[in-house]
Amino acid sequence: MIASRERQHGGRVPRLEKYQMRVLPVAAIYGGNASGKTNFFKALSFAKKLIVKGTHPDSLIPVDTFRLDSQVMEQPARFLFELLIGETIYEFSFSVTRKAVLEEKLVQVSSNSEKVLYDRKDGVPNFDSSIGSDAFIQFAFKGTRNNQLFLTNSVSQKVDEFRPIYDWFKDQLELVAPDSRFEPFERFVDEGHRLYATMNTMLPQLDTGISNLGGEKIPFENIPLPEPLKAKLHEDVKEGVTVRLRAEPGNERYVVTRKNGELTAKKLVTYHPKSDGTKVEFEMRHESDGSQRLIDLLPAFLDVSDASSKKVYVIDEVDRSLHTLLTRHLLKAYLANCSTNTRSQLLFTTHDVLLMDQQLLRRDEMWVAERNVTGISNLFSFSEYKDVRYDKDIRKSYLQGRLGGIPRILLDGALDNQCSLDESEGKD
Repeated sequence: MIASRERQHGGRVPRLEKYQMRVLPVAAIYGGNASGKTNFFKALSFAKKLIVKGTHPDSLIPVDTFRLDSQVMEQPARFLFELLIGETIYEFSFSVTRKAVLEEKLVQVSSNSEKVLYDRKDGVPNFDSSIGSDAFIQFAFKGTRNNQLFLTNSVSQKVDEFRPIYDWFKDQLELVAPDSRFEPFERFVDEGHRLYATMNTMLPQLDTGISNLGGEKIPFENIPLPEPLKAKLHEDVKEGVTVRLRAEPGNERYVVTRKNGELTAKKLVTYHPKSDGTKVEFEMRHESDGSQRLIDLLPAFLDVSDASSKKVYVIDEVDRSLHTLLTRHLLKAYLANCSTNTRSQLLFTTHDVLLMDQQLLRRDEMWVAERNVTGISNLFSFSEYKDVRYDKDIRKSYLQGRLGGIPRILLDGALDNQCSLDESEGKD
């Protein structure tokens, strides 16, 4: 997501002085249904899981291949990432089949040269001279399975040289799916946590009807969980340890802690103001889908907006269940905190064309996913169109199909119930 030469909103575009480069703080990805937007998200999710969690011995690599071309199905899937870690750029790439890692490469990029730290091809390593003489690194590579990335195995073997790249995928890359829930929700029941106060300040200002979040103490045995799971929690939760649980029905969320030998539990609840000045408690299942989605997304926006944040958030369908004005407000609030020193980044997919506004986003920050006649998807930004001026109504051009990324709808006219028509003809 390298910035173009466009000057609009230039004051909030991060600059890497060392590389004489500008990086986009945000990217909105549009496209018709089945255009490939979610596949982009799934590809990132697969890569993160393969790097961070790895594979089991003798297991297949769960990579999805392109199924619309029998020849391409047999070819390896290739991934390449350019990462900013500290103030240094790294390029990490790998190619895999269901059975094995065929290639893997890590490159350190300076302002005028590149250094290949290691390059793995067909099971054979090639290390840079600065680390190639390290016998332990050589030993770690020999212990790397065919279905395993060397990056993953090296970290498990306590090789520190490549740990920052692994940690970037583990700690900095955050993926939020349409049905994702904010995981560390115990912060919402901890009155001493910074996020607790911030969330409870903002929620009433966003017209949710919620005055604050809180935790209701309940007996552990009252949590609607299967008895075998309760028994396991009794065994596994040690003194002072806190675990998070979600239970049906209604996606209720619980925090379980062992204190003084006993398991205690709190349930995340919301409070709404009453006309007499008091408050009434609501369970999460009583909240609208939009309010629940906001509770899940707001911490992500707060995190990525922090001046010290180096997180990269990728949110699939950011507008799911949210009013367009609310989505726009969250986006504007994030961009208002961006500057040339920002090191966080927000990527999201959306169908909300009201966000397609050059007063809000630059042309190189608006992307479309386009699926061609063979089923292959490509991503390109509006800055690649020469006739898209800074003062152009970009939304109108997009909906008219001039910029691609819209559904090709062949159905015309009214919807006919053909089955009903055929039945009535048969009775005659």
